Amino acid sequence: MKKQDRQRLIRRLLNTQDVERQEDFVRLLEEQGIHVTQATISRDIKEMQLVKVPSISGGYRYNLPVQKKLDAKKKLKRTLQDAYVSFSVQGKDTFLKVLPGNGPAVASLIDQMKYDFVFGAIGDDNTVLTICKNDAGALALKDEIEDLLS
Repeated sequence: MKKQDRQRLIRRLLNTQDVERQEDFVRLLEEQGIHVTQATISRDIKEMQLVKVPSISGGYRYNLPVQKKLDAKKKLKRTLQDAYVSFSVQGKDTFLKVLPGNGPAVASLIDQMKYDFVFGAIGDDNTVLTICKNDAGALALKDEIEDLLS
């Protein structure tokens, strides 16, 4: 399995379970047929900048860093406010027009937001095509964009 795919799965695990130790990651991945070592998980944790936060059960659990999402949200808001032209939805796809030169940055920032309803975003010079997981996801992205523009 590629590192990118493994780290995407680790993110999903963090959203669905309390993972307290590196060994828990190894076990959870093994249960899904993915064989990794504790050393690999350790490198992934460092690269993904995972942090330990208090869990409801009283211990500590791994979590994605909150600050990165806030920074991405601020950057996306600022970029959209400066470069937004139009936004349209067709089915599960969205099409965002921005001023020339801003498409790649906006697409990257949408990806960094890690919206659970977005499959991926592709940007060229002045447009961003976002493929959502379903029609409702496209409408949710529309709401997010509108909120960022207000």
